[in-house]
Parts: sequence; C-alpha cells; structure tokens
Amino acid sequence: MLYYLFDYLEKFDIPGARLMDYITFRSGAALVLSLFIAIVFGRRIIDRLQLMQVGEIIRDLGLEGQMKKTGTPTMGGVIIIMSILIPCLLIGNLSNVYMILMIVATLWLGTLGFLDDYIKVARRDKDGLKGKFKIVGQVGLGLIVGLTMVFNPEVVMRENIEVENVENHEVVITYEPENVKSAQTTIPFVKNNNFDYAYLTQWMGKYAVTGGWILFVLVTIFVVTATSNGANLTDGLDGLATGTSAIIGVALAIMAYLGGNIIYSSYLNIMYIPGSEELVVYMAAFIGALIGFLWYNAYPAQVFMGDTGSLTLGGIIAVFAILIRKELLLPILCAIFFIEDLSVIIQVAYFKLTKRKYGEGRRVFKMTPLHHHYQKAGNTVPALIQRPFIPIPESKIVTRFWIVGIMLAVITFVTLKIR
Repeated sequence: MLYYLFDYLEKFDIPGARLMDYITFRSGAALVLSLFIAIVFGRRIIDRLQLMQVGEIIRDLGLEGQMKKTGTPTMGGVIIIMSILIPCLLIGNLSNVYMILMIVATLWLGTLGFLDDYIKVARRDKDGLKGKFKIVGQVGLGLIVGLTMVFNPEVVMRENIEVENVENHEVVITYEPENVKSAQTTIPFVKNNNFDYAYLTQWMGKYAVTGGWILFVLVTIFVVTATSNGANLTDGLDGLATGTSAIIGVALAIMAYLGGNIIYSSYLNIMYIPGSEELVVYMAAFIGALIGFLWYNAYPAQVFMGDTGSLTLGGIIAVFAILIRKELLLPILCAIFFIEDLSVIIQVAYFKLTKRKYGEGRRVFKMTPLHHHYQKAGNTVPALIQRPFIPIPESKIVTRFWIVGIMLAVITFVTLKIR
C-alpha cells in the first residue's frame, strides 16, 4: 500500500518519493519491519496463547529435558505469518504475479497448519489433521503454483547464451531479445545449467512442449509436498527449523536478486527472470520474521511454531525456489529437511521389513527424525547405528545443524559456477 502511495507522490516530485522504486530499499524496510513486528507483537501473542492455555502436548520419548516443554505455547507460527504478510502488503508490489503467488502460498499453508494445530489443541488429539488432508492441501497449492506458471503471460524468462568472439575468442553472455514462456529451470554441475523439462518428453513429438509443462507441474507438486513435510519434521528442537529456514531464505533471496537483474545474471551465466526481483522484498520479510521469532524460539523456547509455522515455512521455500527456477537446487540447499524426511522413511521401512522377516521390528536409528537420534544415549534401544553413545545437548545439535545449513547454502552457490 505504501508502495502505491509513494508511486503517486512521485508525480509531485516530493523528495524521497522514489525510494520505493529501489528493491534494496524496500527489502531492507521489509526486513526491519517484519523483525519489529515479530519481536514486539510476538510477546503479546505469546501471552495471549498462554492465557488461552494453548500448550504443546509432549509425548514422553525418554529424552533429556523433554517433559519440561509440556505446556509451552504452540501455534506461534501465527507470529511468523503475520510478520511476513504485513510488510509485504505495505511495501510490496501487489500487482506482481510472483508476489501474489507467495502471499497465496503463505495463507494457504498457514491455514492448513492452523487447522492441524487447532485439532491438536482443542480436541487434545496429538495426531491433529489427518495426513491425507495435509497431502491434499499441499498438492492443491502445487497445482495452483504450477498452473499459474504455465498460463500466466507474466511468467517469462530469457535464456542465457554463450557467444564466442571470433577475434579474441572471448566468451560473452547474451540473452534472447524477447521474453519467452518456457519450462526451463536451473540444474547444478552442468556447463549449460539450463534444463528444459521438454527434453524428457521429446518422445511425445509435437506435444513435447505440452508434456514438458505437465512434467513441470508434477515436479512442482512433489517439491512443495516434500519440502513442506521436511520442514515439519525438522521442527523438533528449539530454534532448529527457524534458524535453518532463515539460512535457506538468505540464499534464496540472493538468488532471486541475481536472477532478477540482467547484469548480474549475465555475470553468473544464469537465466534472467524479469519481475522476479520483487521476490527479494518477500524473502526479506521472511528472514526478518524468522529472526524475530527466534528471539522467543531459541533454546529454551518460550513458544513453538507448531504446524502453523513449520508446514508454511517448507511450502514458502519450495514455492519461492520454483518461481525463481531453482527447484532442482533444493536437494542441496534443503538437504537437512530431506535427510530428516529420509531418516523417517528408512526407519519405518526397515522396521516393517524386519518385522515381517523376523517377527520383530528393528531400527536403523535410535530415534527419528534424525535430530532425536543425537539426543538419545547409545545402547538404550536396539538399533544399527548407536553412535553417539553420549547424548548431545539440544542447543549444540541445533547449532551444528545451522553450521551444516550454512555450508549447504555456500555449496549451492558454488554449483552455479562448477560446470
């Protein structure tokens, strides 16, 4: 809203009215505003949740300090969502299709997570919303995002092309003269790091392009679902999902800024996506909201984000990466989420397999998701992997996961130049 007010004031040559034209200024303002909202209003929301007795129900897993968390207010994801949306509505360009999609994704998954938390708290049902309804909601969002990118005329890109100068053999990066709709994305570790999904559907002949878009929509659905669930599983220790998501957010914000600027895109030899620079404003608000929430969520947590926050964070990261055509980099950037996911899948599959074979289920890890494995003492449960034998303090596990997250973010950027 302020964006449009300043745009109107430009007509009168009022000093400072053009500040809103600069992505860097609006991004900085969004970050500061979201941080302020999360810290100042977050305290009031936490007090309100305590008054309403919206406390987390803790199952006794035999972990040190775990039961002390019983009664800690949950549904704190409301703080994150509010701190993201208010700056975006005030400072963002609401006519930009990318900004609209991010706001829709935030509200969509925020509502889904809120319903899950509400069932857990109001009905004292630890299982919350049934898994099939969560999947339907995530698939629905994937369809909305995928189909919008297929049919919206504003979702375009320009492919980067290497041209060698005949005289001095210097390679220059140029771009197609016009914006085009294409199901292309970025793929790591390849010289020409643009990958068109239509390459996989060439067997369809004249329908290859259509098949490529259909494949793109299916990938979108899978990425949204997997990343959202991965963030949900990662939210098991104080500050773990919050800090990890903030690190990922910083990496994605930089990618969006580079990909939305034709000069920087040319320097890195990556595709140019017109209009995607507006996403930097959104991601700045996202980062500010998480840092502000971490003020209360760091160990020992005064509030938990609940599924209201964790499902939303993963979905936001997935949709953002898809919009800037970097979804195939997520297995590296969001490796912590996916490893948490994978640890649960491996544990369940191995348990069922050994139960059928030996009549008794066996485990690979002492406990899953993976972060709980490090909290559990060795030789207390039968599992293939017993190390570490001495439980690691929760705060140290979280800090080490953050360090790994930073390393993964750096590696993700390095893949853009290793070809």
